[in-house]
Amino acid sequence: MPEELGAEDEKIVILARSARARTGAAEGAAVRDTDGRTYSATNVELPSFQLTALQAAIAAAVSSGAEGLEAAVLVSAEPAFPEQSVHAVRDLAPDAPIFRADPSGSVQEVLR
Repeated sequence: MPEELGAEDEKIVILARSARARTGAAEGAAVRDTDGRTYSATNVELPSFQLTALQAAIAAAVSSGAEGLEAAVLVSAEPAFPEQSVHAVRDLAPDAPIFRADPSGSVQEVLR
């Protein structure tokens, strides 16, 4: 059974769900950097390039000066993390928890 989320982790689940709902995207994601700032994004599917939602959220964080992450959330109906999403988080935060939630916001899995 997934663990209970703290208030700060609940906030990024809500941000990720909101990003997904706002655009009707397949994935929504949010990250919290080591300064407590949050960034949210959805997956990007363009003819010239594709990004997972976590890759897009991390790109927003890094381009805003984030040097590390405290936590990351992926909201998706898919039953697993995309490998490239996990790699993107681990590039910036080898030990940060990565939460995978279903579209209702219920956490299904935590990678540590």
